[in-house]
Amino acid sequence: MKLKAIPFLLAGSALLAACQPQPTGYQSSITKDEAAVVVNGQFISKAALETLTKEVTERSRGQKIPKDKLIDELIKRELLIQEAKNKHLDQSPEIVERLAMMQSSLLSQAAVEDYIKSNPVTDAELKAEYDKQIGTGGGVEFKARHILVKTEDEAKAVITKLDKGADFAKLAETESTGPSKTQGGDLGWFAAKQMVPEFSAAVAGLENKAYTKTAVKTQFGWHIILREDSREQTPPPFAAVQAQLKPLIQREKLTSYLESLRSGAKIEILVPLTDEVAPVATPAVVTDEAAAAAPAHSHTDGSHTHEPVVETTVIETTEAIAK
Repeated sequence: MKLKAIPFLLAGSALLAACQPQPTGYQSSITKDEAAVVVNGQFISKAALETLTKEVTERSRGQKIPKDKLIDELIKRELLIQEAKNKHLDQSPEIVERLAMMQSSLLSQAAVEDYIKSNPVTDAELKAEYDKQIGTGGGVEFKARHILVKTEDEAKAVITKLDKGADFAKLAETESTGPSKTQGGDLGWFAAKQMVPEFSAAVAGLENKAYTKTAVKTQFGWHIILREDSREQTPPPFAAVQAQLKPLIQREKLTSYLESLRSGAKIEILVPLTDEVAPVATPAVVTDEAAAAAPAHSHTDGSHTHEPVVETTVIETTEAIAK
């Protein structure tokens, strides 16, 4: 198998921290025994080589990279670092600011890792979260089909055909506008909370093998729903989900920790909290078609609720650590 060339300056902040420029007069604490290579008298540690090896291996999905190419990469970086120092680039305001930002990022991540290490998730916390999120959930699951049309009149016409004995699945294939039409409108098994409220209420109000005699309107159109079956929902066992619950608890604990730090700090915000936005001349119009195409849990028939938007925060470091 042909090996791909190593992208120059590939490694992330961990390696940069090990190899970044040092102030004038700095004497490295790395001994020759700890070094992988020496460049103009500057030792580059074996730890830096190990870090680069790990990062490149992860980025290349397990592809083994020859050690001589990795060492060559370290040498090139060190030569560039020395060149930058010779030209006093490390003393420029822009570089000083960027290095300060890198240091701030590394320190904040280190603080998160230290907190998580010092405050591990306990079995009792995992069990309590399981009982809260899953263990006492239970409930009923439904198996249903639906036919989605654009207007109430179309829906009434479909119901009339069903009342006259038309096969629901075949009718869905010819009349429905939803993607599930190719499966005869089959939505599979789902919990009520997975659906938009109007759809959920209609399914829950039906008997098994019965269909809605009045069309159900949602923001996606008009639905005729056939409830095929129902069953008691069995929660997954604790052992099967505790690994998924751990990052959630870590996130909650870290959020509380950060809130306690903030409440005990003296903070003065010196810039406006909102940016002025120029008025938009023509507001965007969201069509029914665009709404129906919006992301859903596992279907795009307009029956499922939208996934929540998750903001990215420093707390997401906990998920990477948990893995």
